[in-house]
Amino acid sequence: MFNLFDPLYWLFLIPGLLLGIWAQMKLHHAYRKYSQIPVDSGMTGAQAAREVLDQAGLTNVPVEEIPGHLSDHYDPTKRALFLSSDNFHGQTVAAVGVAAHEAGHALQHQAAYGLFQVRMALVPVTQFASMAYIPIFFAGIIFHMLNVMLPIIIGTFAVITLFQLVTLPVEYDASRRAKEQLFRLGLVHEHERAGVSQVLGAAALTYVAALVSSILNLLYYITLARNSRN
Repeated sequence: MFNLFDPLYWLFLIPGLLLGIWAQMKLHHAYRKYSQIPVDSGMTGAQAAREVLDQAGLTNVPVEEIPGHLSDHYDPTKRALFLSSDNFHGQTVAAVGVAAHEAGHALQHQAAYGLFQVRMALVPVTQFASMAYIPIFFAGIIFHMLNVMLPIIIGTFAVITLFQLVTLPVEYDASRRAKEQLFRLGLVHEHERAGVSQVLGAAALTYVAALVSSILNLLYYITLARNSRN
């Protein structure tokens, strides 16, 4: 039975938690540092994304501003790219790097990149699994039916873990495409390469942390299920 004070629970929880905190610190440090360094081209993130998209023939994909900090994303259902205000207007290494990364997802969509397609297909079921997990878990505790609910909980975490497993190479590939286009088009120069790589590399670490955390949670509930049978 689940116990908040069970050492096994914390043994599985703490590594993922610490890795996630470290990854977020790395990201915010890299982003803060390179959001203060202007790009020689003087382009904003929005202009850089627009250039990458236009050069790929994606002139019909809009680049729009949205509120929030690091809320940047590409929406494949709307076929639109959304940039946070800092990156939309920013003329910095960080802003251009992040914007190009999101444009990289649009390039993946255009190329029908296999893992990107798989990720798109997994989004609805992953959203459902993420929302369903908490009520199922607490229902199991409240009604003393956690052992009955464990297979369902394991199933939801298996879906979430699969999504994170697919997401990781998709994010790395988008960064690869972004850097390739930024340098090919001359939007950033050689001495700015390290800054772009550090920002995008730090962002990728957050996906590594999410995957590790999902795997550890999945392993914990599998262990709990096995122990409940003994």
